[in-house]
Amino acid sequence: MNMPALVNYAREPFSVELREVPIPEISDTDVLVRVGAASICGSDLHQWHGSHGWAVNYPCILGHEFSGTVARTGGAVKAFKEGDRVVSETAAVIDEASPMSRAGLYNLDPARRGFGYGVNGAMTMYVRVPERCLHRIPDSLPFHKAALTEPCCVAYNAVCVNGRVRPGDSVLVLGPGPIGLLCAMMAKLSGAGKVIVAGLPADAFRLEAARQLGADVTLTEKPVDYISQLGDRLGVDTVVDAAGVSATLKTAMDAVRPAGQIIKVGWGPQPLGFSIDPIVQKNVTLTGSFSHNWPVWERVISMISSGQINLDPVISRVCDLQHWAECFEKMHSGEYVKAVLTS
Repeated sequence: MNMPALVNYAREPFSVELREVPIPEISDTDVLVRVGAASICGSDLHQWHGSHGWAVNYPCILGHEFSGTVARTGGAVKAFKEGDRVVSETAAVIDEASPMSRAGLYNLDPARRGFGYGVNGAMTMYVRVPERCLHRIPDSLPFHKAALTEPCCVAYNAVCVNGRVRPGDSVLVLGPGPIGLLCAMMAKLSGAGKVIVAGLPADAFRLEAARQLGADVTLTEKPVDYISQLGDRLGVDTVVDAAGVSATLKTAMDAVRPAGQIIKVGWGPQPLGFSIDPIVQKNVTLTGSFSHNWPVWERVISMISSGQINLDPVISRVCDLQHWAECFEKMHSGEYVKAVLTS
């Protein structure tokens, strides 16, 4: 029996199409999940455009932000049964014996491979998932919101685990994409006194979403000029660089105060072309943040379920898999913040 799936089949730009593929087989330690919803990530757009910088196991079904229902379990699966409502982490392949995995930081295991590029993802009807990746979700949590658990976990790990935002702090977020917006929300939930989100004039729709999520100020040009007049004029306590281009690190260095922190969560493959000596001069902490792990997921599921995390301003469209192209295009253009596909 076959099923429709959104497949990235080659490295060339726009090598993505709907195909009929077999329903996956599962091993003893796997669970077959009937997909309820799969959210579109910026990395899906990069693979669509052929602008990604990571290896893809072509052909590969896209989609790593997803929720659904357990349809079948392998013989060794103990914690889940048919009908359970679940979300899945992204670390589809890890070396469980590696030092990082043993320390609970399997997200940093060099052997890690994720859904949607390393193994088949969830923009389809059924996806094979290792039991260790799954978390239960309550009946009250709709699948289209549960699918955004993963980007919320990225933001929580960046701001609340790797960051040191304290009540009253000033925080600048560079880049109002989904991760940047969720980082702004996490900063506000952490007690930040002033949250500033900076983007481009084309980001008007996303900056409106930032205000709905609690941002105090949104900017479309020269954030350093604004920050140079703020408070004691030494800069902000924390900068979250979620822009996805290397050049914004310079803006972050100019905007952060001495002894402050820069959290880089956006990917920027371009060479820097400037000195990072201001990090030394200002005694700034530059922190990278990647992915998430089990305790982050449990905390975030609780926050979404309780309404503490408000996803309404982030979800612009929910539609079926057949409308994937429109959703990809409008997320790329900034007309949608997040689009969620249902199968």
